[in-house]
Amino acid sequence: MTIASDSLPESLDAAPPVALFPVEPPRDCPLCPRLVAAREALREQNPTWWNAPVPAFGDPDATIAIVGLAPGLHGANRTGRAFTGDHSGTLLFATLVKVGLATGTFANRPTDDIALTGAIILNAVKCLPPANKPTPEEIRTCRQYLDAEIAALPNVRVVVALGQIAHQSAVKVLGGRLPKATFGHGAEHRMPDGRMLVDSYHPSRYNQNTGRVDEEMFEAVFARAVALAQIS
Repeated sequence: MTIASDSLPESLDAAPPVALFPVEPPRDCPLCPRLVAAREALREQNPTWWNAPVPAFGDPDATIAIVGLAPGLHGANRTGRAFTGDHSGTLLFATLVKVGLATGTFANRPTDDIALTGAIILNAVKCLPPANKPTPEEIRTCRQYLDAEIAALPNVRVVVALGQIAHQSAVKVLGGRLPKATFGHGAEHRMPDGRMLVDSYHPSRYNQNTGRVDEEMFEAVFARAVALAQIS
């Protein structure tokens, strides 16, 4: 099991990703006007990109669900697969391989053979938000899909939230209360139904370059998630 360099494909270069759930938003989801306008503009500028809501990726029998923020412009919005095509996926998939939640070689393109086992990647917001900043209304509107995906994953015992927005959406989907569940890297929260929520800083290029998160910190979160999934 190895992690290849993060070379970037110029286009999707693969068949469209297969939706794991019937609850995924349609390709032309109309619910958020600002995101629809951004999507339509990108389809004109880059017609070979995915440019649509990005489906969940991973193991439908997962015990660990990873919740990210939203597709990145040159990442999942381009390739159609979560955390694939930009810098953040390199650390995420390398870590998942290390802790036994992924097999294969991650080449940062949807034609590689990386596969998740025991884990699945979801997003708080399914479509690309301009400047990577969804509005509160967009986050609330898209939460119905995260809620439905979590409900369709009966074996999930641990949810790992990558960043504060993912944390907030996960808390609400899991029935928790935000005043009691405060975001912090490595923080753990027992949700009302008994499942655990574990927080991590997002593995974005900015967070890695500024030292907010590094390989050791990130791996520790996922090692803890694996341990919790085994005892929860």
